[in-house]
Amino acid sequence: MKREEIKKLIPHREPMLLVDEINIDENNIAHATYYVTGEEFFLQGHFPGNPVVPGVILCEIMAQSCCLLVQGVLKNRTPFYVGIDNVRFKRQVKPKDTIEITAKITNQRGLIFVVETIAKVEKDLCAKGNLSFALIDNDKLNI
Repeated sequence: MKREEIKKLIPHREPMLLVDEINIDENNIAHATYYVTGEEFFLQGHFPGNPVVPGVILCEIMAQSCCLLVQGVLKNRTPFYVGIDNVRFKRQVKPKDTIEITAKITNQRGLIFVVETIAKVEKDLCAKGNLSFALIDNDKLNI
């Protein structure tokens, strides 16, 4: 699935849509990709002369990939973080890197999901952790 199809499932839009491609395999494991162009807004000041993708953005990239695991129940709902646990950063991510994300659901209670996720560049671990999110019905949001 490419960006235009992803936009039909999650509410994120440029410049905050941070998944370029995703596939869900037969074991319900997400395999997503984000290509760091070097033109992203978050690289402009982080850091001049030595741009590095911020850790919080890596978490967001992983989180968006996680949300796509539950596309069957995403319709008319918005995903929100409810927890970020045991996140570790192991390698810097720079312009021109391709981030490969793997994510799998490890627990679910109603519309709350816990997902184990990792991000790699060229098979080197960049970040890993457990992310939790809840799906909120859009008609309950103050939009």
